[in-house]
Amino acid sequence: MSNNADLLSHNVDVNNRPDYDSVIQTIVDYVLAEPNFSDEAFNTARLCLMDTLGCGLLALRFPECTKHLGPIIPGTFVPNGARVPGTPYCLDPVQAAWNIGCIVRWLDYNDTWLAAEWGHPSDNLGAILAVADYLSQQRIAQGEAPLTMKDVLIGMIQAHEIQGVLALENSFNRVGLDHVLLVKVASTAVSAKMLGATREQLLSAVSHAFVDGQALRTYRHAPNAGSRKSWAAGDATSRGVFLALVALRGEMGIPGVLTAPQWGFYDILFSHTNKDLALKSESERQFSLPQAFDSYVMENILFKISFPAEFHSQTACEAAVRLHPQVKDRIADIEKIVITTHESAIRIISKVGDLANPADRDHCLQYMTAVPLIFGDLVAEHYEDGFHAANPLIDELREKMEIVEDERYSREYLESDKRSIANALQVFFKDGTSTEQVEIEYPVGHRRRRAEGIPLLEAKFKANLATRFVPQRSNAIFDLCADAQTLNQTAVHRFVEAFVL
Repeated sequence: MSNNADLLSHNVDVNNRPDYDSVIQTIVDYVLAEPNFSDEAFNTARLCLMDTLGCGLLALRFPECTKHLGPIIPGTFVPNGARVPGTPYCLDPVQAAWNIGCIVRWLDYNDTWLAAEWGHPSDNLGAILAVADYLSQQRIAQGEAPLTMKDVLIGMIQAHEIQGVLALENSFNRVGLDHVLLVKVASTAVSAKMLGATREQLLSAVSHAFVDGQALRTYRHAPNAGSRKSWAAGDATSRGVFLALVALRGEMGIPGVLTAPQWGFYDILFSHTNKDLALKSESERQFSLPQAFDSYVMENILFKISFPAEFHSQTACEAAVRLHPQVKDRIADIEKIVITTHESAIRIISKVGDLANPADRDHCLQYMTAVPLIFGDLVAEHYEDGFHAANPLIDELREKMEIVEDERYSREYLESDKRSIANALQVFFKDGTSTEQVEIEYPVGHRRRRAEGIPLLEAKFKANLATRFVPQRSNAIFDLCADAQTLNQTAVHRFVEAFVL
């Protein structure tokens, strides 16, 4: 009889439905908890809101971005729909999230989080602002109080925290998955909560975010780097809104989506092994959450202030600007350029060979260093095809660059009390002379340089506003965003109206 039972057990699955995976429950309980965030977190979220919207406005100058915007069906207008800042579009919240996420990420100029995984948590503003604007208008239409911008800031802190804490010790890039997976998870959780989901509905929504097919990093790396990396976050944040809405209709979840043997996320997508990732035990194939969710990520977020460039290159670009006065009249005399950097920069953005498009160039450490060495600055237009073709000196300098890893840089990049993003730059000339080595360990947007960075961040926002609005309107928007108390109390739909064309 026991032999028959043993045989039977190999031919059937035990269909005992599990509880939701603990990671999913932790995320859901975090967004449902009464928020009690620090003043620093709220103030940083306010700065992040300014910077993120400003980056989106600047991107509207580029036709390759704007061709993606608007409704799926041209001419569609959604009454009381979500508006897209800097445009006349009024869309359903799913498509609005796609639009907002696209413009925010297009120029690679919004905030950054660097750990075992990388990413840009403000990408989630696509979902948060679209849902908040839609809900605010719906509430007004029903005679209820609208959402306020403080609700938006709370959502931003929560989305930053979910994406950032999941990134601390879990490297999705090493198994070939793109970091926008975390945008989708964070946007799903925060959107569902804002929409009024119950705990069961939230659990369902987040489980669907993990069971989705996940984006590959192929479009971020040589030789396939391309413009999809500029709209991938918009795609992810809008998918988060869609999954939240599906869950609110009562769609059942997938409780064991992460841990299910053979069919779960861990076994299918997180257990790939290669020479860089020797996973040995079951525990190493599961997510690590080294700390509780709170507001750590927002408090420590990295702002891109100086350059619209992949963040691992920011200090190299700053070093190049510093060296520009010494080399600008001696470009032809350069023998070699040595960039000392960290492992993540080497893995992501160090490349040789032809650069096929702007997305290829803004993920090339050598290109992003050569331009400020020659011209003294790096702006979004410097990645365009015409500028590249007109300046062959850029590629000439790229060919003279040597990339060296400093193990201390690589180690301190991951240390929680440092999280440096260090680069050093030195130029050597044919006559045997050289510049000094300029070493910069923390970019202006780092928490360690926050006091220095805030005035520059505000200036960046003002400049970006001026690309879309007349001075009077730009000043009014800036004043609203700069006054924390007034901003917190402002109804979301009124805030968004200030940005609508």
